[in-house]
Amino acid sequence: MIYEYKGSTPNIHQTAYIASDAIITGDVIIDELSSVWFKTVIRGDVAPVHIGKKVNIQDLSLLHQSPNYPLIIEDEVTVGHQVTLHSCIVRKKALIGMGSILLDGAEVGEQAFIGAGSLIPPGKKIPPKTLAFGRPAKVVRELTDKDIKEMERIKQSYVEKGQYYKKLEDR
Repeated sequence: MIYEYKGSTPNIHQTAYIASDAIITGDVIIDELSSVWFKTVIRGDVAPVHIGKKVNIQDLSLLHQSPNYPLIIEDEVTVGHQVTLHSCIVRKKALIGMGSILLDGAEVGEQAFIGAGSLIPPGKKIPPKTLAFGRPAKVVRELTDKDIKEMERIKQSYVEKGQYYKKLEDR
């Protein structure tokens, strides 16, 4: 379901896949070849949300913001199942593991990997190409080439799945 909120209607690229039971409202931009999966809620009713190209927001995730703190997800990001993103920035090609929570002002660096179930507290910065894990999350190591290839594989599989489901719905 796509909802207008106080004059702001989500702007969703025609190539994006949005599951029929996802809810998106307000000041939200979703760029090309991105996907928003089942039971996800994206509320742009406090501040803007910008989701870049080839981003996947997996099942049961929740995206929201605080006043004057937009939520920005750059290109080619993977957001795992049941993730909460609140007024944070996720840089290009990062992966947010399932069940993680990122809070106001947190920033995940380019190609960083946040381990499943992690908590990124307000204002915390995770450097590029690192693995951070825990509650609160701490950087545990730099990523290997193997890690980065696996992150790319996951992202690409969701681009393909999203386009498959989109074709089914367009019939």
